[in-house]
Amino acid sequence: MLSVAAALAMSSITNLPVSRPEEFRAAWVATVDNIDWPSRPGLPVAQMKREMTAILDELESLNMNAMVFQVRPSADSMYKSKLEPWSWFLTGEQGKAPPEDFDPLEWTVAESHKRGIEVHVWLNPYRAKHFKQLGNLHPSHIHRRIPGVVKQYGEYLWMDPSEPQVQDQSYAVFMDLVERYEIDGIHIDDYFYPYPITENGKKVDFPDGPAWEAYRRSGGKLSRDDWRRKSVDDFIDRVYSGIKARKPWVKFGISPFGIYRPGVPEGIRAGVDQYGELYADALKWLKRGWADYYTPQLYWPIEQKPQAFKVLLDWWKDQTPPTVHLWPGQYTSRTNPEGGDWKATQIVRQIQYARQQGANGTVHFSMKALQNNWNGVADELRESVYREPAMVPASPWLDPRAPRFVQVDQWSPASKTLRFTTSDHDTHFLMVYRLDGETWRPLQRLGAGSGEAKITRWNGQDVLAVSAIDRVGNESLRVRLGD
Repeated sequence: MLSVAAALAMSSITNLPVSRPEEFRAAWVATVDNIDWPSRPGLPVAQMKREMTAILDELESLNMNAMVFQVRPSADSMYKSKLEPWSWFLTGEQGKAPPEDFDPLEWTVAESHKRGIEVHVWLNPYRAKHFKQLGNLHPSHIHRRIPGVVKQYGEYLWMDPSEPQVQDQSYAVFMDLVERYEIDGIHIDDYFYPYPITENGKKVDFPDGPAWEAYRRSGGKLSRDDWRRKSVDDFIDRVYSGIKARKPWVKFGISPFGIYRPGVPEGIRAGVDQYGELYADALKWLKRGWADYYTPQLYWPIEQKPQAFKVLLDWWKDQTPPTVHLWPGQYTSRTNPEGGDWKATQIVRQIQYARQQGANGTVHFSMKALQNNWNGVADELRESVYREPAMVPASPWLDPRAPRFVQVDQWSPASKTLRFTTSDHDTHFLMVYRLDGETWRPLQRLGAGSGEAKITRWNGQDVLAVSAIDRVGNESLRVRLGD
């Protein structure tokens, strides 16, 4: 067993150069309409596990370090919840639990963490029913319990963001997830007020008349547009504060529509104004630090002028304060040869440009593009920009302290098994390095929860070292194995 004194004495190995890439590498795993998982509603538990294992295998193979897992598609749940019913997209009947007392989120978090992969849960704050969902709504669904706060808008049911009962319901769901699950992040996308629809060539306004009239009767003075924006502002602020009051290390991420407003920056055009039509003031939230990372959906190619990837990324980078990460979203599914028109190199070049500009991560929409290797995109990533593992960039504003070291209890080269004890600080993952000449290079991320891990990528020859990583990405000293 390695003593504390011995471990600290080994800190001299940090004098050698270390290749320590820091990059958030994630994919959205969408459950609405069974886009990514499960492949269809009502699967046996064993098949659901196999399908999620295949996703995790692909992430690990690509040296990715996070997944953004959709657990609340439409005021329902892909996990055990007393607040909302089980999702139709999981079991084929809203409110029906999967067999074998299976909790997909609990199982996915455990399996992901074993592999050194973070799990950020993705929730839709306001969508109440997707048009692809069949069957009846469960009595516990918000439309059945409080029907006045849910509106029909086009093909969807939508919770009215200005209704206090809606805000309380969504907030309770968010906080329940933070409190009960060992998740690494809470994530929301670009759906606030719904994208506008038209009938007979005219825009259809969102039907929030009762809430608006109640506000006016109470003496409210804001314009209707400002009132709508304030409802969303208040919710974002409340969620961020609520997360930090419970588990400060859980990151809050937002992936707004990639264009703040048409004409911002100059020359950029868009078909929708998120500020004026989705009532989402994403720039205010960013400037006020109501998130730990931003993932604007920059779903356009580098070469396109009206919505230019580089111009938009530069603008978002200029707006981002030092206490928020910028991890833009990429439309990797545009590599689908059936209907898509992107080469895999488009995705690689976007990542390379993001790195040049200091945006230390990206998120791919969606996971099936990588699993299907459309236009060779997974191979291209694996062979170029994702050749080595990477650390999730640290968030020192959440906690600046780093773990001190990993205490190596036993290293068994024959079985590639490492038994270890972590230091007094909260260790979440391990990073294993191999010595390449005079440089330590990352080899494999591992989970630290069990005190035992297998270094499957070791070739039997390389000299290895291991470090501890805490929940916000801070790293300890490296300790060499075998000494």
